[in-house]
Amino acid sequence: MLRDVPPIWFLRHGETEWNLEKRIQGRRDSSLTARGVGQAHAQARLMSGIIPEVLGAGGGLFVSPQGRAQATARIALAGHGFATDARLSEIDTGDWEGQLRSEVVGGQDGLAAYAAAPGGEGFDGLSARVTEFLSELRAPAVIVSHGILGQVLRGLICGLGPDEMARLSNHQGCAYLLKEGGETLLREEAKA
Repeated sequence: MLRDVPPIWFLRHGETEWNLEKRIQGRRDSSLTARGVGQAHAQARLMSGIIPEVLGAGGGLFVSPQGRAQATARIALAGHGFATDARLSEIDTGDWEGQLRSEVVGGQDGLAAYAAAPGGEGFDGLSARVTEFLSELRAPAVIVSHGILGQVLRGLICGLGPDEMARLSNHQGCAYLLKEGGETLLREEAKA
């Protein structure tokens, strides 16, 4: 477990066209779907009271440079300025990027499959850059990034190994609060 990591609210980007097609995105991009835009608006509502607190405590808003995360952040962070950090990019899945999951990993999804991609960065590379990013945080943060990166980031904070990280949920349209070595899933309450 990483020590002394300040509170983090982690948001995965909204659903994309390639998510629907079950296509491996990695470092490539596809547009948010209408549902993905709606998920980003749900995140904006969740974060509306949190962002001012984070900024008031000297914290920051950090976003992957990839288009799907940037598009989500423009909505979810409700016009607040944010820093783009390449260390928050999704895992590089090498030769598999753009391919259907069923064509290269038998339809499997997730950390273990993507970390094994030929020509990709693997688990160690991803873990090293996430650890470097986290080690520099000194104040609360909101992060908008990606599914596999999120599993590793959350797992590192919670003291999990790679197999346990791979079993973490990977929801869109919500936020994960990471605090004191644990995580809490934050979602909008269903409307009656």
